[in-house]
Amino acid sequence: MIQLILCDTCVVIDFINQNNENLVRLKEQGNIPCINSVIEMELIQGAHNKREMQKIIRNINGFRRLEINQNILDLATQLLTQYLLSHHLQLPDAIIAACALIYDIPIFTYNVKHFKYLPNIKLFAP
Repeated sequence: MIQLILCDTCVVIDFINQNNENLVRLKEQGNIPCINSVIEMELIQGAHNKREMQKIIRNINGFRRLEINQNILDLATQLLTQYLLSHHLQLPDAIIAACALIYDIPIFTYNVKHFKYLPNIKLFAP
């Protein structure tokens, strides 16, 4: 069954750095790796120079983009309000989680602790 999977920033960084075994396996299983604008911005923010930025932009072109709409932002605000103080939920992770929840798809992440406490969140493990 083909499924969209939202790839967290850490997974895309691995892919960019040629540590892409998990992402290759994901694609071989017929899944479609996705990112959103927040993940893209986190990646670009991590660039140390122009060459790195170009490498990031070139490598993320193979990912499907998921639109962030007002429903996602409203849910992210709710998640932040509920989990900022208790679990230190950060703004990018709130938007990533809300995107996964609204699209009803799993998040592929190495940072499970950032999301596992969120109700109804689906996490992908290769």
